[in-house]
Amino acid sequence: MIEIRLIIDYIIAVSQLVSFDTSLPCLQTAGLTCVKYQVQNGRMKYGYARVSTDDQNPALQLAALKKAGCESVFKDEGLSGATTKRPALLRCLKKLEHGDTLIVWKLDRLGRSLRDLIAMLDDLRARGVKFHSLTEAIDTTTPTGRAMWQMIGVLAELERSLISERTRAGVTAAQRRGVKFGRKVKLTAEQINHARKLIDNGEGRQYVADLLNVGRSTLYRALNS
Repeated sequence: MIEIRLIIDYIIAVSQLVSFDTSLPCLQTAGLTCVKYQVQNGRMKYGYARVSTDDQNPALQLAALKKAGCESVFKDEGLSGATTKRPALLRCLKKLEHGDTLIVWKLDRLGRSLRDLIAMLDDLRARGVKFHSLTEAIDTTTPTGRAMWQMIGVLAELERSLISERTRAGVTAAQRRGVKFGRKVKLTAEQINHARKLIDNGEGRQYVADLLNVGRSTLYRALNS
């Protein structure tokens, strides 16, 4: 009876630690039923904080991340959010595993570029990592948070489309005004005609190229154009 009671207590203890999740890969052993599981205590909450200058104090961010339950916080100081190549951020992203949660105090702490943010968080989602921004209340563990993130993705796509459309319109308008795109022409039409006359009169091409202060290949392209 004592052994049975111990077994029951053990099963109860394990059931409190384990939750079944069909999204995880199946673990199989010979002769045993296939079981998919996830240990709740294995899910880690990681925080990331960033300040742009050495004069700024990250204490507010660190306090908020600790209050949110972050077991470990990665911190970059004196680094701009315009680049994703930040030492602490790279270590944080490498540390994250399936089921973990990345928490930031504010969305712009993770990055200034909307395109970089979309790419970074899409990568986290593909890896099964959750994301939570405390200030904007974006939490991908909730339906509302996931919907908000999808809206941000739609806005980012709209922004890219508008930028592309404005760029094409600007190029078309400039071409109508006679603006030429591409490399600047190194030799004018008069110089090319002068070079042809010199070559026809027996001057060497290298001499003509040196006279016009251009490379021989540039002279060749100009003569053949």
